[in-house]
Amino acid sequence: MQQMVAMQISAPGQPLEKIERAVPAPGAGELLVQVAACGVCRTDLHVLDGEIPAHYPIIPGHEIVGRVAAIGQGVEGFAIGQRVGVPWLGHTCGQCAYCRADRENLCDAPLFTGATRDGGYATHAIADARYCFILPERFSDVEAAPLLCAGLIGWRALRLAGEAPVIGLYGFGAAAHILAQVARAQGRTVYAFTKDGDDEGQAFARSLGCAWAGGSSQTPPEPLDAALIFAPVGDLVPLALRAARKGGRVVCAGIHMSDIPSFPYADLWEERILLSVANLTREDGTSFFELASNIALHTVTETFRLEDAGEALHRLRTGKVKGAAVIVPPQVA
Repeated sequence: MQQMVAMQISAPGQPLEKIERAVPAPGAGELLVQVAACGVCRTDLHVLDGEIPAHYPIIPGHEIVGRVAAIGQGVEGFAIGQRVGVPWLGHTCGQCAYCRADRENLCDAPLFTGATRDGGYATHAIADARYCFILPERFSDVEAAPLLCAGLIGWRALRLAGEAPVIGLYGFGAAAHILAQVARAQGRTVYAFTKDGDDEGQAFARSLGCAWAGGSSQTPPEPLDAALIFAPVGDLVPLALRAARKGGRVVCAGIHMSDIPSFPYADLWEERILLSVANLTREDGTSFFELASNIALHTVTETFRLEDAGEALHRLRTGKVKGAAVIVPPQVA
């Protein structure tokens, strides 16, 4: 029987451990995907630390790029060997009020790749075929991996920001480095906010077209029409509100954030809007990948072997990853 290799979290707070087990067979409506690359996301750290709901033991990873290795009963539109991408939202009920209203990102009974169903820190993964995307061919496997979450969540956050000709990006990591390029392609002015004193991160932001880059405590050159917060730091919310113009929006784009401190009502007044992004819809994916196919977008990546996934997470936690970290599992014959 063919064996798969994976890095698993046994319980919250426990380090990743290498496991081997039989390659699973896809059930009805599912695909078996041989993983070629899997992006490393800050949400994986939240799963590791027990900060968001997850089913343990769990194989993390929800930015999966791979090839279809087997097709379950009833699946149409896919072929063996076809390249697919598997995102965070891995399954929805299709029946609750949110699903019926085309708001499947808020489904009452969802499954999340790498949190409540096994993910892509592995040689193989099972995926619901309905939630697999066909990826633009111009991206390599490694280049495409960060698009499956950093790209998709960034895109949803940007859409919620509205027209917003001047935007600020707080936390210049995997998502922001993609979104800055998207926003620039749309003709927007982009300002980047990093940790105070992060000269290297600010230079990286400027290299991707940001008109200004500075520390999070600094005031941008002009008021923001919208601020998008990717760093999981609640202290950034009042700062972003103060940087926003009257009627501006502040979008919290992370799945987890430290507590937001109290702030004066004056920071919110004048019809400023504070909102959050939750997950994504399949339409977010199809529209984003169509866009990504037609603009000068590239991802900056650092690759790691599967057995070094723990090191990748540590580097992400300590802010030492430039762009996005991507795990490349061994290819099994």
